[in-house]
Amino acid sequence: MRKYGGKLLIKPAKENVKIFLDKLRNFIKNCGCATTEEIIQQLNPKIRGWSNYYRHVVSKRTFSWVDNCIFHTLWQWVKRKHPNKNAHWRKRKYYRQCKLRNWQFFAKTRDKEGVTTILDLAVAARVKIRRHIKIKGDANPYDPAYEDYFNNRSLLKESLRISKVRDDRCQSTF
Repeated sequence: MRKYGGKLLIKPAKENVKIFLDKLRNFIKNCGCATTEEIIQQLNPKIRGWSNYYRHVVSKRTFSWVDNCIFHTLWQWVKRKHPNKNAHWRKRKYYRQCKLRNWQFFAKTRDKEGVTTILDLAVAARVKIRRHIKIKGDANPYDPAYEDYFNNRSLLKESLRISKVRDDRCQSTF
């Protein structure tokens, strides 16, 4: 926590970011023979969970930095997996273009019906920052005078939940 120009801003602690990145690096380093699909399925919940935990504070720049570190770690994994291939081949095999992002780590998967879909790695910087809405100090949920206040508050939270775009990734079906 720090005050910038008289305003209190809370950012993710550098030590917590470092611990998170060390866990991801160790995981990626230890799956030398794992498939790309397995790695993405293991990393996505971790990235989404960590970024959702910090989405209420000032963390957009931290999210971008974490994504950059994950990219470099995955690129090292790809280079270790294919030491005799050139960078262009590696990029074509493991990365694709998704909207404005040219280096989206992906894997092609097949479901039970045989339809091939693309599984993308979660991007922490795509998590939208949502500020916590404080409850009025004198509001009491058991007081009938504040019934409208709490009903409006729950409707607002529900509308945010519905309007939230869950799948902003590029989805492709072959």
